[in-house]
Amino acid sequence: MIIKSLEHLNSISKKIADHLKEKDCIYLIGEIGVGKTTFTRFLINYLQKKEGSKTTEVLSPTFNLLYEYDLKKFKIMHYDLYRLKGEKELNNLGLFQENQSAIKIIEWPNLIKTPISDKLEIHLDYAKHNHERELRLLGTGKWKNLNEL
Repeated sequence: MIIKSLEHLNSISKKIADHLKEKDCIYLIGEIGVGKTTFTRFLINYLQKKEGSKTTEVLSPTFNLLYEYDLKKFKIMHYDLYRLKGEKELNNLGLFQENQSAIKIIEWPNLIKTPISDKLEIHLDYAKHNHERELRLLGTGKWKNLNEL
C-alpha cells in the first residue's frame, strides 16, 4: 500500500496498536529516514493517549540502542540495532531473555535469527513521490492474517 501522508501513517499505526498484546514483536525494516521511528512515535503516543497517560517524546534509540516506555498494561521496548555489527553484540543485549511480557519494537532487525511466534514485519520504502512511502506488512502467528488492517 502507498502511504500518502503522515496522517495516513498515523492511522495505520493506530490500527496496529489496537491489536497489540504482551509479547508481541514488531520488526521495522527500511532505509534511514524512511519513517520507522515516526511510525513508532505515532504508535506509542496513541497508546499513551488511549490509556489517559501523558504522551512522551519518542526518539530514535540509534545511539542508546533501547528506550523503554511503561504503559499501564505493559511495557514497550523500542530497539534500534543499526549500530550492531554481529550476533555477539545482539546476544549481549538479551533481547529475548528479559522482559518476556514486554512488546518489542525493533528497528534494523536483520541480525535476529530467533524465531518469534507473534511477529509483525513492517517494511517501509521510499515511493515514487518524495512525501509518499510504500508499506508492506508480513506477519506470523496472530499477525498472519492482516485483512482487518
